[in-house]
Amino acid sequence: MFFAFATAAFRVSKSTVPSPLPDYIESRCRLVDAALDRFLPPSPTRPPTIHKAMRYSIFAGGKRLRPIVCLAAAEACGGRVGDAMPLACAVECIHTYSLIHDDLPCMDDDDFRRGKPTSHKVFGEGVAVLAGDALLTFAFELVARAKGWPRYSHAALVKDAAIASGSLFLIAGQVADLEGEGKKTSHAQLRYIHERKTSALLTCSIRLGAMSANATTAQLRALTRFGYNLGMAFQVIDDILDATKTSAQLGKTAGKDAKAGKATYISILGMKRAEAEADRYTRAAISALKPFGNQAHRLHQLADYLLKRQN
Repeated sequence: MFFAFATAAFRVSKSTVPSPLPDYIESRCRLVDAALDRFLPPSPTRPPTIHKAMRYSIFAGGKRLRPIVCLAAAEACGGRVGDAMPLACAVECIHTYSLIHDDLPCMDDDDFRRGKPTSHKVFGEGVAVLAGDALLTFAFELVARAKGWPRYSHAALVKDAAIASGSLFLIAGQVADLEGEGKKTSHAQLRYIHERKTSALLTCSIRLGAMSANATTAQLRALTRFGYNLGMAFQVIDDILDATKTSAQLGKTAGKDAKAGKATYISILGMKRAEAEADRYTRAAISALKPFGNQAHRLHQLADYLLKRQN
């Protein structure tokens, strides 16, 4: 079966001295890319158009943030990368589907994503919609094929992913975002949008990683708090970068939200207060990791890295 893979290929060598964070991120990206390449149907699989479109967007050069934090959460709970990998790839498929649909003319209408033409510009709107649909569906196949653990059944894994990507969270955020265009938006309303559109899937990524390590209830609760705050910090920083960087630097159209009349943390709070908000969420995320001690070293590093990112 195409899904079969050697767990040994994903084993992490143990060392008393952690590798530098850039090396860690690069190595995890390679592992995730290799797994996605193995899991996804090959491009020539009939009908080839849809499988080419799925792979085009998956391998368009994303940061792999969600799968990386999924794997790091598993490690923080004493788990193995190989056990978490199908779940890490599942959340990347959900994320990529959401980007394909977000870029459509009926949504945010963007021609570029990750520095490349968006899916609908390459394959047409119909195939782009179907590619997103296929990636979302495939994500649940990956979740269902994960190992399953004593504290967390397949039903629990599927439920977590479904709630995070459904009408109460990811979709709810997208709907509220669309309906808020050109309207006066409060800080509370903006927080509602980004708790759902951004933070929910990041939190789900971390929760699934923890579940793959059979995390205790207390560990899962702490990592859920970490994920929520990390996701909110990520969105505030995204708004700051959108207002301060060029399209070439971002790999997508800069200033798009402002042109569309969408509320951002910059438009509501101003730059200085938005920066303080990002710092506050990051500190809250790091505080949630205290029960893990050095086991959460990578998650701590990743939170700090995201606060300082430039694209």
